[in-house]
Amino acid sequence: MQRQPPQDEPEDRQATFTRLVNDHARFLYRVAWSVLRHTEDAEDCVQDALLKLYRGESWRGMVNERAFLSSVVWRLAVDRRSARKPVAEDEDGQQADHRPSPEAAVARDDERKLLRELIGELPEELRDTLRLAALDELNSREIGELMQVPEGTVRTRLMRARAELRERWAARRQQPTSSRA
Repeated sequence: MQRQPPQDEPEDRQATFTRLVNDHARFLYRVAWSVLRHTEDAEDCVQDALLKLYRGESWRGMVNERAFLSSVVWRLAVDRRSARKPVAEDEDGQQADHRPSPEAAVARDDERKLLRELIGELPEELRDTLRLAALDELNSREIGELMQVPEGTVRTRLMRARAELRERWAARRQQPTSSRA
């Protein structure tokens, strides 16, 4: 649900947009880079997204700034990645299909489900620390301040959470399929 954009003076509009850029530029770059894996392309993508947003008015009706801005950058990055990929051809001159097979897609979905399940089984202190680092992209200092624990404790918890996930993943992957359900 979007709210109506306020009828601000041009100076207020520019100041608001400048604040958005200052608050979210690093995060938006990380979003673009995660898709493109190329510094200049990621920078160009963020710049294109911000320019496109500034010229329009959709950004003025945002409810969740971070989610809205990251979705715009994500879409542009995916489009840019698709545009730069050379099209491969098979022996018959036909375009090769690089989409995963239905079996591979199901296996990937099963692995994601298993990972979510394993994360859910972690002790709360490890699970919360891992989620803050992975999903909210907070560093150890920020997590420590939020959870009111020393930064070293955060790092230890992250190390333990990852190690436990690796062990549980390996153990679960070795179980026969029928016993996992």
